[in-house]
Amino acid sequence: MDDTSRPHVPAPAADRRAAVQALTEDRGRTRSARRLRLRDASSALDRLTGLAARLLGAPIAQLSLIDDVQVVVAAVGLPAGTVGAEVPLESTACAVAAADRTPFAVPDAAADPRVADLEPVAAGMVGAYLGAPLLDSEGQVVGVLCVVTPTPRPWSDTDVAVLRQLASAAMTELELAALRTEYESDRLRWGLAIDAAGIGTFDWDLRTGELVWDARLIEMFGHDAESFNGTIEAFNERIHPDDLARVGDAIQGSIDSRGEYEAEYRVVWPGGETRWVQARGRTLSDEDGAPTRMLGAAYDTTAERASGLRVTRVLEAMPAGFYSLDRQWRFTHVNAEAERLLGRERDDLLGQELWTAFPAAVGSAFEENYRTAVRTGTPVQFDAHYPAPLDGWYELRAWPSPEGLSVYFLEVTERRRVQDRAERGAQRLALLAQVSAELAGALDAHTATAHLPRLVVPALADWCIVTVVDPDGRPRDVGHWHADPSARPLLDRYVAARLDAMPATAPLMRALLTGEAVVERATTVLDLLGDGEARDLLAALGPESGVALPLRGRDRTLGVMTLYYRRGWAPREEDLATAQDVADRAGLALDNARLYGQQQALAEGLQRSLLTEPPEPDHAEIAVRYLPAAEAARVGGDWYDAFLQPGGATMLVIGDVVGHDTEAAAAMGQLRGLLRGIATYSDAGPGEVLRGLDASMALLQTRVLATATVARFEQTDDERRRGVTRMRWANAGHLPPLVTNPDGSVAELASWRGDLLLGVDPATRREESVVTLDRGSTVLLFTDGLIERRDADLDAGMARLREALRELADRPLQELLDEVLHRLVDGTPEDDVALVAVRLHRQDVPRPLVAGPNRIPDVVPEDPAGPIRR
Repeated sequence: MDDTSRPHVPAPAADRRAAVQALTEDRGRTRSARRLRLRDASSALDRLTGLAARLLGAPIAQLSLIDDVQVVVAAVGLPAGTVGAEVPLESTACAVAAADRTPFAVPDAAADPRVADLEPVAAGMVGAYLGAPLLDSEGQVVGVLCVVTPTPRPWSDTDVAVLRQLASAAMTELELAALRTEYESDRLRWGLAIDAAGIGTFDWDLRTGELVWDARLIEMFGHDAESFNGTIEAFNERIHPDDLARVGDAIQGSIDSRGEYEAEYRVVWPGGETRWVQARGRTLSDEDGAPTRMLGAAYDTTAERASGLRVTRVLEAMPAGFYSLDRQWRFTHVNAEAERLLGRERDDLLGQELWTAFPAAVGSAFEENYRTAVRTGTPVQFDAHYPAPLDGWYELRAWPSPEGLSVYFLEVTERRRVQDRAERGAQRLALLAQVSAELAGALDAHTATAHLPRLVVPALADWCIVTVVDPDGRPRDVGHWHADPSARPLLDRYVAARLDAMPATAPLMRALLTGEAVVERATTVLDLLGDGEARDLLAALGPESGVALPLRGRDRTLGVMTLYYRRGWAPREEDLATAQDVADRAGLALDNARLYGQQQALAEGLQRSLLTEPPEPDHAEIAVRYLPAAEAARVGGDWYDAFLQPGGATMLVIGDVVGHDTEAAAAMGQLRGLLRGIATYSDAGPGEVLRGLDASMALLQTRVLATATVARFEQTDDERRRGVTRMRWANAGHLPPLVTNPDGSVAELASWRGDLLLGVDPATRREESVVTLDRGSTVLLFTDGLIERRDADLDAGMARLREALRELADRPLQELLDEVLHRLVDGTPEDDVALVAVRLHRQDVPRPLVAGPNRIPDVVPEDPAGPIRR
């Protein structure tokens, strides 16, 4: 006996429990073993088991399957009830044989430590054991065929070989039994499925012509066993005449191609009832490729058809378009409304791929949403536009299904047009509101118009230029903008060159002259420009057309807004109307700027005409400043004055009429004249001058309020020798004067309290204050526009002014006033500002050159230190 046939003898140390664990953990093996379990006893397996006992001279033989347990499927010499019994693997020697995958021979079981502890061995039932494993087609150990003797005996190589052959035969029988069981199960399930589905089968022998139908198919065609003669003619005579040719072509096509057959057709029963049948089959061929048989099945689809017809009727009656697509995006149903909306016959669309029938849908919102619905299994709803020839907007709802995609849709083109018009209307209103906000309060032409192009581009045009007419009548471009950032440098160059090249017949000039909009194609403008840089730049910008819209004021055209449009795009009528509205608003803003400018110039001219140059008395330098408010509407009644009284004293006046308009400026002139007349005729002091002015205002019914400070500079011979001068002053509700001493300190006037404003009570007693000033001092009188701010109180403004005077004390008087204005209002006061200042130069030295020449009226004494008249 060679090594391959010799029984395997495991080492005594082999652990039966380890073998059992290895068997049970192999799940694939246990599944294979369970598959072979028998539902009923097998006589073939009983014969093979009995043959093993006889050939090997053993009283006991057993065939077992080994899965999680040992199951006896056949036995000889064992008690009744052994077959079918389940034995734990730890209690049987077969588990060791199965684990080793080779024959397991035990000549003396009681002396063999591998099995000696097993109960049958200990009970003396097993003296010797020989087992051969059962290997299935996959090489899995699924069972053991064994023989047992009650007394010890040796096992020869022949014994082992015989048991192996018998085990192989038993394995084959077990496989056959399992296949029969599976076949019967499958056949039963198939039969139940056929019965449940109402499917009939056919078998047509193409060589003999014999057609075999099962009972269900015979019934389906309205035949019975006697009327059906088993020929193709029996089939054809039941087919509806309108379907016969089509079905015949489908059958012949299957035969010719040796392929599939599929058809749905109507069957007419003898009583006239019509049924629908769906059939499928396949043509079989021999080894030479010749067709031999057609096998197939058919089922009744009448009820399904009826349901489908109901659905079809509903779909056809729908006011919405509907089409369905299969998984390959082919049309499978198109209703009448879809035909109308798509402008295509359903026969033309059915079976055609969506992307072929409607190529513009590729890469569009249609494709994106349809594929999303199919990929995610989620319905989608969206609006989309399909270009010409449909050129329409559609509202779509798409539902995915295992069969494909169902799409319901409405044409909403008109609704979208209405929505678009509403949206454009809202956008136009928003644009006009923004333009109005930008133009509101802009009182100069550049501010009012230079920003317009950025507002109207790209809402109304692709690019824009705004032109205004300067006071000298020349047009000037003040603003431009292009929607394309890359084109803006080119537009900059065109704007710089175009006006010099523009003829009088150009749209811009015609709009300026006529005050009417001018629409012109770009080619016409190019011809008008003639050769040159401007023409080349306009050609490079490449507009299709343009419109010149006049900026109309109340009685004149003040500029033009020119809009340009790219090639292939023309402005809508409502867009042009909006653009003209924008232009009219800009024209009105320009006109307002012009009128405000005129008003400001008038007010300033009136005011300045009333503010005369100051006198230049001996050793006293007087400087004045007047700065109108930055806003024309704020020009008011601020004034200053400086003059000599008959006695030779110098009098300074600062005042402010309440109000900010030309009436306030006119009232200022009236009050200034009255005060000057009273003071120069009467030679009265400040208090008496203010009292006289109050009385005159009441008598003349001026009906205005005003504030004023009057200061007179007096000096006796003794004071002249001591180098001092007295300042006598009175106040009617005005800010007090500030004094800068020769050492640079700013004097705080003691406990100042202003009297009532002028025009309140003419009987008011006016108080005077007196302060002695060293020669070299500077006195400043000012109106509240110098220190007043919207974001700060007067105290803060006074502090800023004092600080400035301290820092500027050593500056020449004219320079000091200029710097004070610069620091406190920076040239743009919120209110009018009037200043009058006097610097008292030393009298023991010649009059300084910076004080100017000594100019005084002839009627005034040369020596101001003369007697003071009150």
